[in-house]
Amino acid sequence: MKRGWFLPITATLGFAFLYLPIMSLVVFSFNENRLVTVWSGFSLKWYQALFDDPQMLEAAWLSLQIAGISASIALVLGTLCAVALTRFRRFKGRTLLAGMVSAPLVMPDVITGLSLLLLFVAMEAMLGWPAGRGTLTVILAHSTLCMAYITVVIRSRLSDLDKSLEEAAMDLGATPVRVFFDITLPIIAPALVSGWLLGFTLSLDDLVIASFVSGPGSSTLPMVIFSKIRLGVSPDVNALATIIIGVVALGVIAASVVGYGAQRTSRPRRG
Repeated sequence: MKRGWFLPITATLGFAFLYLPIMSLVVFSFNENRLVTVWSGFSLKWYQALFDDPQMLEAAWLSLQIAGISASIALVLGTLCAVALTRFRRFKGRTLLAGMVSAPLVMPDVITGLSLLLLFVAMEAMLGWPAGRGTLTVILAHSTLCMAYITVVIRSRLSDLDKSLEEAAMDLGATPVRVFFDITLPIIAPALVSGWLLGFTLSLDDLVIASFVSGPGSSTLPMVIFSKIRLGVSPDVNALATIIIGVVALGVIAASVVGYGAQRTSRPRRG
């Protein structure tokens, strides 16, 4: 009996530890008081203050753009790396490629950011590109970071893929490119979506690497928030976090509904 209660109690405490602070943040975003821990009444004025803050809005829009572009670039590169490592077992440099893909997963962000900064400085000195640090360097850095995570996600899905489907299509005369686009991609589409969302989240959340490779006029949202909380947590930050939580929750719900619908459609009907 005790063993039967242990897992539910542990899971409840774990989820409470994770989600109670988030719920508290959402509740206090509607607080009238400027002190974020003292409730004095319901108000929407901090949402109004948020939309009147051009610095915060510009940083949020810039972060969304960087995250979307970085995740898309990383998705293409990560898919190619996953296909190469999964479908081509033996080629020169395979071990090196696998090690380079796995390195960002275990390397501290400080080391990654510093190394990318030195790389961009050296490239600018030798090639004249990229010209200074800014949005482009942040996108390149985030694409490099996200590509490693996306490669792992897609590689695991390709490893479980039934190769007989691809072989059957090739036996029927399909070229490898046609097999990839008509057979492989539709099957691994959920992994592609998951990888893109993971890359988008990592880019949107990154602070350390962006601090190294960004320049004037390219401050991302985490950088702006971090600079603000040095002087104390402002309620408009709670409002912004609540909006982000709501958007993410809607995205997760929509993805779950679409995935459930696709699963029901692909399920064979019983006569």
